[in-house]
Amino acid sequence: MHDIRAIRENPAAWDAALSRRGDAPMSSQVLALDEERRAAIHAAETAQADQNKASKSVGAAKASGDEAEFERLRALVATKKAEVAEMTEKAKALDAQLTELLMGIPNLPLADVPDGADENDNVEIHRWGTPRTFDFKPKEHYELPGVLPGMDFETAAKLSGSRFVVLKGAVARVHRALAQFMLDTHIDEHELTETWAPVLVKSDMMYGTGQLPKFGEDSYETTNGWWLIPTSEVTLTNTVYGDTVDEVSLPRRMTSHSQCFRSEAGSAGRDTAGMLRQHQFEKVEMVTICHPDECINEHHRMTKCAQAILEKLELPYRTVVLCTGDMGFGAQKTHDIEVWLPGQDTYREISSVSTCGDFQARRMNARFKPADGGKPGFVGTLNGSGLAVGRCLIAVLENGQQADGSIDLPAVLHPYLGGKTRLTAEGTLA
Repeated sequence: MHDIRAIRENPAAWDAALSRRGDAPMSSQVLALDEERRAAIHAAETAQADQNKASKSVGAAKASGDEAEFERLRALVATKKAEVAEMTEKAKALDAQLTELLMGIPNLPLADVPDGADENDNVEIHRWGTPRTFDFKPKEHYELPGVLPGMDFETAAKLSGSRFVVLKGAVARVHRALAQFMLDTHIDEHELTETWAPVLVKSDMMYGTGQLPKFGEDSYETTNGWWLIPTSEVTLTNTVYGDTVDEVSLPRRMTSHSQCFRSEAGSAGRDTAGMLRQHQFEKVEMVTICHPDECINEHHRMTKCAQAILEKLELPYRTVVLCTGDMGFGAQKTHDIEVWLPGQDTYREISSVSTCGDFQARRMNARFKPADGGKPGFVGTLNGSGLAVGRCLIAVLENGQQADGSIDLPAVLHPYLGGKTRLTAEGTLA
């Protein structure tokens, strides 16, 4: 959420930054509502002062025997009391309107984020690995002979509908091995703290990280008001919801492996084949809570953590900076990491690493107490996939495919597979 004081102090700059995302200027609307709210608060405070003053004089008028003055003052107290109640309620309603308005406005991009309208304007900043040259036409993951016995879309459709999958046997084990490998790497080498948390959260948590109120249709709500998390960014980031933590406890770097759920609203017809875009999937998430001045450094660090997973798996990838028109709602700056998929002959997103500054912290009212004893400030928050497990499985399968339908598996996964090194054309580990 935005700092109303920053908007008051420089509305033109705020509008200019917002316009870079393709949004219309909103400072006049925000400030008009803010001014009305402040006027109501001032009116309530003035009426309260008048009420207090009249209340003190009532006793004196009664004691002096001035009945007319006593009745006038008593009526004035009643009038001012009603006025205080009316203005307080008005201020409360206007405050709710202002909060709702600010909750629906996206974060402002950092100055070095490239301007642009969509993904075509993203800027590549790093590339690693060389896509393999095949002496046959590479297949997509769901076409591979070694995968067919272990990737069942028909049964999943019977159970749940479209955009679900049942993984079985060797494919399921490789999927599990990938998640375990990612967690172990982040914990042992990147010094992230493993965290296990619920996948059902209260609405306040979804508001805190920006999924609500604007993007409710993208997630699933239960009949009793819980929400299924679209990513464990929601749970990990909200661990500091409403808290004031000591600065010395920062940064807090966490990782979590969880099921994730997205309705994929608005994506009808996109990536319907295979398991690239699912309603239920797994991710190993990374979240950092830090001093806001450290957000940029932490952003680079988190990006490297995600890239390291792909490098260990020997999967070619590239990293792009998202342009202003392609960034997510809560991000100040985002690095997308795209893995090479030979079956599609293109790079596809496998991780999105974002710094949000204090945008989410303001929504969560999450602060830190400075070590020098100064005034508490809002923390900084970052999140990133480290990685999307299903998409990583796709990349491993497609990049390791052989002409006979078997699949060579990355060396770092061999210890997680009991020393097995490949997926045979019949769908077994060998």
